[in-house]
Amino acid sequence: MEYLTFKLDGDEFAVDVLKSREIVDLRSVTKVPQSPEFMLGVINLRGSVVPVIDLRLKFGMAKAETTQATSIVVMDVLVGGETIIVGTLVDSVEEVIELDESQIEPSPRIGTRLNTEFIKGMGKQGEQFLIILDIDRVFSSDELLIVQNAADPAASE
Repeated sequence: MEYLTFKLDGDEFAVDVLKSREIVDLRSVTKVPQSPEFMLGVINLRGSVVPVIDLRLKFGMAKAETTQATSIVVMDVLVGGETIIVGTLVDSVEEVIELDESQIEPSPRIGTRLNTEFIKGMGKQGEQFLIILDIDRVFSSDELLIVQNAADPAASE
């Protein structure tokens, strides 16, 4: 399997490359009133409204200053049988890597600051570990409803 890797607060994370649509440079984000702190707002991506989530804040990490490496990874997230497009703010995008089953271990049950229910496993690349996310499980359905409504205001009416 191929994974797109990115960094958050010095840790390396990965998502299935088939879930990622594209990587875009950080751009102006329009705030959405009364949205959760981790939801930065929405961007215009070739005429489509795409909600942007700060993964650092979603994972309980400290907010970071943006740098030239800060990027938005646009992903397909499956919610209740429907795919929605979400932009995720990451510190930096690293590379696309290939891992086979023997390089993936089950997620730890303790010792991680993340909710382990959305960790698919721990990828092993040499001596380094990376956290493989199940991006479809990172957000609750209520959170994604807020995100979806931000992208499509008519959906909440």
